[in-house]
Amino acid sequence: MSVIFIRDKNSHGQEVSGYIDYAHRLKTEDFEVYFSGKKRLLPRPTDMSFYNWDSHIAVWNSTPNYQVIADNPEGLLFKYKRDRKILNVDPKAQPGDNSTRSPIVTELYTQAVIFDHVSRRKT
Repeated sequence: MSVIFIRDKNSHGQEVSGYIDYAHRLKTEDFEVYFSGKKRLLPRPTDMSFYNWDSHIAVWNSTPNYQVIADNPEGLLFKYKRDRKILNVDPKAQPGDNSTRSPIVTELYTQAVIFDHVSRRKT
């Protein structure tokens, strides 16, 4: 189960960032436009978290896969619903049990990070 963090400018030139539940977006949206390069993947207000740095609009939403824990004093956390393990997205902290953080070096986005969580619970 992957979570994608993206920070970049939207079509209006505003800096936006957010965390995307990759599996959930794949189920609810056709990714062919992203895979073909016709559109860039950007966070939306309907994703797990979304922040517009210019308008200061912050939104967070739980998904079928992750519960958002936004009131944690140490920062934003996501709890994977299947095994109830916490994914910590703070770059100064460990991402959590069975999770990895992979910063992506790219010229397509200001910043991109992929968090992978492997569920140990049987289906």
